Amino acid sequence: MSDDARPTRRHGYGRGWSPVGPGGAAPVVDADADGVRYRTPLRRRSVPWPEVVAVRVHRTRADSRHQERRRVSLRLRDGSVRNLPRPRSHRTADPEFDACVEELCALRRRYGAPAGPEHPHVITARTGGHGLFGPVAWSVPLLVVAMIVALWAVPQALSDARAWPTAAPCTSATPVAERGACLTTLPGVVARTGANRHKRHNYVYVESGRFTGRIHVPYETAHAYTPGDRVEVTFWRGRPRSFTGAHGDWHEHRAPAGQLLALAVALALAACYPLALVVQRVRARRLPDDEVLPSALPFAGALLATALWLLPLCVLHPTDPLGSPATVTWTVAGTAVSAGLLVLAFRTSRVRTPGPLGADDTDGAKGAEGADGADTEEVFLSARFLEATEYNPYHFGTHVVLGGGEVLAVAPHSGPGRFGVRRVPVERLTVVRVRRVRGEDGDEVSSGWHVAELDDAGTPVRLTAAPGDLARILRALEPVPNAVATGAPAR
Repeated sequence: MSDDARPTRRHGYGRGWSPVGPGGAAPVVDADADGVRYRTPLRRRSVPWPEVVAVRVHRTRADSRHQERRRVSLRLRDGSVRNLPRPRSHRTADPEFDACVEELCALRRRYGAPAGPEHPHVITARTGGHGLFGPVAWSVPLLVVAMIVALWAVPQALSDARAWPTAAPCTSATPVAERGACLTTLPGVVARTGANRHKRHNYVYVESGRFTGRIHVPYETAHAYTPGDRVEVTFWRGRPRSFTGAHGDWHEHRAPAGQLLALAVALALAACYPLALVVQRVRARRLPDDEVLPSALPFAGALLATALWLLPLCVLHPTDPLGSPATVTWTVAGTAVSAGLLVLAFRTSRVRTPGPLGADDTDGAKGAEGADGADTEEVFLSARFLEATEYNPYHFGTHVVLGGGEVLAVAPHSGPGRFGVRRVPVERLTVVRVRRVRGEDGDEVSSGWHVAELDDAGTPVRLTAAPGDLARILRALEPVPNAVATGAPAR
C-alpha cells in the first residue's frame, strides 16, 4: 500500500483496438480514499467506501484443470452487488491480480466501514454468495416441459391407446370429415431410402396419394427397401401408422401413456434439485457470502428414492394409481419413505456453527484420556493441514495421529503403522478460533468439516477435519502450556 495520504490504485487496459480509438473503450477502475470509480463504454459509476461491506473474489473453474477465472465484485450496504470490470484473471497463480485485490481490501479497511471483514470473500460454486436466478432458471424449463408432457402428451397417448384397437377401415359411405377416425389404406411407392446403421434415424421416403413424406423406420426396414418398391400405407388420424410390402412390414411405435407420465414425473423430480439449492441458499441467507453451504446431495438422495417407487407406479398404473389395495399400499408406503428422507435431508443439511471447543466431540472422554498421548494406542483421524509446513511438506498429510507416544502427528495414510509419519510441534501451536469452511479454503475441503485457525510461532496455519474429529484433536492440545483454546467468535 502506498504511503501517500490519498493512495490511488488504477487498473485498466489501454492497449488494443476499440471502436472509439486505441484503448478508448477499454474499462478502467480507479480506487482511492473517496471510493471506487469504474468506467465502461456504456456507463460511469462510483462507489464510496462507507457503502462497501466486503470485497468479493469470484472463482470459476476454466476448461483447463489447473486454471480458473477470477473477477472482483463489491457487496454494498443495501445488499446489492457491483461487478467491477477489472481486475480479471484466467490463471490460478496471478500475483498481479492478488496485489490488486489486496490493495482494494487495504483501502476498504482504511476508509470503509469498520464492521466489514478484513479478508476478501472468495465466492465459489459451493459458497452462499450467489443469487437465486441460476437454480430457478434451470428448474422452470424442466417444470414447463413436465407440464406439457403431462397435460398434452399423456392424454393424447391415452386417447390413441383406447381408439386404435377399435379403429375400422373406412368405407365409401364414410364422410370425408370422419375419415380421420377410421383406417384409410392407399397404394404408394418408395421414392428413396436412407439406411445407415450408425445413424440414429433411418427413413423411407414414400409417395402415396396426397401424402409425400419421410417415414422413420428401423435400419433393417430401410435397408430392405429400394426406390421403386410398391407398398400399401395405412393412415389414421391424418398420419401414416403402418405400411406393408414385399420386403417387410412396418408399424408405428406409440409411446405408452405410462412411459410418458413417468417421463413427466422424472422431469419434475429433476427440477426439484435446483429448488433444493434455492432452499439451501435461503436457509443460509444470514451467513457470510464466502462460507461454504451444506451439500444438497441429501435432497438428491430423497428425490432418487422417490423416483424408485413413483416411476414404476406411473408406468404400470398411469390412469388409476389408487385403483387397488396393492397400489394404495404402494403409494402410502412410498410417500412415507419419501417424507422421512426429506426430513432427514433437512436435518443433515442444516448449518452447523462451531460452538465452544469440544462441544461437537462425541467421544470426549476418550479424547481427554488420550490427551497426553503417552500410553494410549494410535488413532488415525481424517484431517489435513491446508498449509505446507515442515511437518506437512507438499501437503502430503491426509490424516493426523493421536497417541502412540506423541500428542499429534501428520500421516499420509489412514494407518495402521507409522510409516512416513511426521511429528507436529504442538508446543508452539496456539488455537486462535474454529470456524466453518470458506471459499478460500479450497474445493478439496468437505463442506461439512470445520477449520481451526492455528498460530504456529507467528505463522498462521489451518487445520480442517470433521467437527467431532477436530474437537477431539484440539482437546488433545489442551495440556500443552502454549495452547489457548477458544470458541468461534462472530465474524
